[in-house]
Amino acid sequence: MVKITKEAALAYHHDGRPGKIEVKPTKPYQTQTDLSLAYSPGVAYPCLEIQKNPNDVYKYTDKGNLVAVISNGTAVLGLGDIGAMSGKPVMEGKGLLFKIYGGIDVFDIEIDEKDPEKFCEAVEKIAPTFGGINLEDIKAPECFAIEERLKKTLDIPVMHDDQHGTAIISAAGLMNALEVAGKKIDEVKIVVNGAGAAAISCTKLYCSFGAKKENIVMLDSKGVITSDRPNLTPQKKLFATDRRDVHTLEEAVKGADVFVGLSKGNVLTQDMVRSMADKPIVFALANPVPEISYEDAMAARPDVLMSTGRSDKPNQINNVIGFPYIFRGALDVHAKAINEEMKMAAAKAIAQLAKEPVPDIVNEVYHVNDLTFGPKYFIPKPVDPRLITEVSSAVAKAAIESGVARHIITDWDEYKEHLRQLLGQETKLTRTLHATAAQHPQRVVFAEGGHQTMMKAAVQAKQEGICEPILLGNPDRLNRIANRLKLDISGITIIDMRADQEQGRRATYAKHLAEKRARMGYTFEEAYDKMYERNYFGMSMVENGDADAFITGLYTKYSNTIKVAKEVVGIQPEFNHFATMHILNTKKGVFYLADTLINRHPDEDTLYDIAKLTAHGVRFFNEEPNIAMISYSNFGTDQVGSPVKVHAAVERMQKEDPSLAIDGEMQVNFALNDELRDDKYPFTKLKGKKVNTLIFPNLTSANASYKLLQALNPDAEIIGPIQMGLNKPIHFTDFECSVRDVVNITAVAVIDAYVEKIKNSNSCLLLKKK
Repeated sequence: MVKITKEAALAYHHDGRPGKIEVKPTKPYQTQTDLSLAYSPGVAYPCLEIQKNPNDVYKYTDKGNLVAVISNGTAVLGLGDIGAMSGKPVMEGKGLLFKIYGGIDVFDIEIDEKDPEKFCEAVEKIAPTFGGINLEDIKAPECFAIEERLKKTLDIPVMHDDQHGTAIISAAGLMNALEVAGKKIDEVKIVVNGAGAAAISCTKLYCSFGAKKENIVMLDSKGVITSDRPNLTPQKKLFATDRRDVHTLEEAVKGADVFVGLSKGNVLTQDMVRSMADKPIVFALANPVPEISYEDAMAARPDVLMSTGRSDKPNQINNVIGFPYIFRGALDVHAKAINEEMKMAAAKAIAQLAKEPVPDIVNEVYHVNDLTFGPKYFIPKPVDPRLITEVSSAVAKAAIESGVARHIITDWDEYKEHLRQLLGQETKLTRTLHATAAQHPQRVVFAEGGHQTMMKAAVQAKQEGICEPILLGNPDRLNRIANRLKLDISGITIIDMRADQEQGRRATYAKHLAEKRARMGYTFEEAYDKMYERNYFGMSMVENGDADAFITGLYTKYSNTIKVAKEVVGIQPEFNHFATMHILNTKKGVFYLADTLINRHPDEDTLYDIAKLTAHGVRFFNEEPNIAMISYSNFGTDQVGSPVKVHAAVERMQKEDPSLAIDGEMQVNFALNDELRDDKYPFTKLKGKKVNTLIFPNLTSANASYKLLQALNPDAEIIGPIQMGLNKPIHFTDFECSVRDVVNITAVAVIDAYVEKIKNSNSCLLLKKK
């Protein structure tokens, strides 16, 4: 873990724009018409519709995606009662987490009021603004009364996250830890050290899942809470024990199965852990110093199942695993409350997720490859992208079934797709690619079979049913790598192109290549030697029908790969060149960029081929291309240099295909701003159209443009490079590609291969818009 210094933290909050959040418009506002629609007179119409039907507020405003994070600063993050204003950085931070994990907008509201009655009155007055209220950092016991009242008086979800967030996550962890330990929740002895808001809520939820009150001992700062102690709060009375044989923590934990600490650091000793039952479960959740350190607990009892609140230790109990998705599900059904059924549904969904195979992105973030359900992993990691779909949908379903939902979701697959798109995890385009490929899986050769990214992608593609993968490499080495990565490659074909048993196949491929290139000086012996190279052998598999598509490029130089592709499979006869394009899926739409990889300094003929290939490629994805050919000048304003060849290529394309929307040369700003372009250049063939395809004058500008956009807009999805113009489905990656990138390219390669097979049946268009 990086050490966080005071100076670094202050600079983070101060540098640039102070604070961590801002408000951004979601509708156009550039023109007078836009402003008239946004405010007077246009705004009157939604106001009147809401007056007629109050629920239309969810239809015409952000209420359904807006949560208030409200605090009076009386119990801030272990800092205590530091006041409302001093707690504002924490509330802004909570707003940031809501946004990045749940896509939820937040206003943080700090109320300078400690009197529960007056605090509630203030919240009740502003509640119509919001779709939900997250109470934060309010001290006990006032927090109980505040939440209870607001849940009764308001018709929107209200949740004190310090209570219920910890309860939901720890309940999920406890259920899974008990499963790992082979114990039953209705039989185990539980010790809860702490009796504040989180401790009470946690224990209540454990009981909802089957824990017995008679098996629970709770302690506060005075020791074991017994039923004969005077002046107990109603909350503490719930878990006061009738036992008279235990008074201290040391006595309470002896023989206990579970310890849950929500108190202060270093109160649980190693001897206490040693005195617990077999396979003890220890949740030491005090922050930043737990009741016992992970290292001390493991040293005392190697069989301990351990959780803390720390991100640098296994099984972190972190509220961010819960609250963004609980509110997400509640907001999406316009829920009137967050009830017990919804909390239990969230806990169950979180628990189940830990038992599923871990996404590669999680392993990459934590620099591990061995996250599988067991003692060191029984709670999902906060970065798990599946949390939003699984937890939010479980909460939404529970809200509908328990009768607190105003809006009913009927298509849950569509809802989950919406959630994935909300955070840019998986777009409609990607899902369509994967679904289409899965309908027609093909045999795909992965050149660098021993590269962990390539191997993981092959395994994932097989699991999704996208393809039948073939890995090139030595079987013993690949199996060792797979074992180290904990990947199952038992059902994947492995071909060792250098093994003796492949001698006949190498000879066949060499003979074919030598005959094909005979007039270019090739001999059989030279071709046979080349078949020891991955790209020659793998592409020859496709060329000779032993595979359907080929993926390469993670550590192969492009110049070599391009040369091999031209020799082995060749360029389609109607073209003299081949090219690649990248797809950028942004909030402003899908854009196709070419040529991003192959042609360094294209002349007029090359640009002409690139334009034809790109038009065909865009149609392959069921889009009608509106093409702008890019340069630094507009429509002939510069008569020398690269604009001339771009201009000439455009003229040829327009003559050959008058119906195609293509024009140029033009600068990027005119390409993407249709109002500006149509005003200044009304003669353009793109008039009235939104450009979705950009063709650049050289490789430098194309490659730099897509990488610049990628760097400046990390939320944009990029698919590619997508090969266009070769005779066979040979597709490229690069060393920066993630597993997901390679799987996406694999899906494109599979569709490409299937289209190749059915060309004679005139069925070239597979991708259907939903």
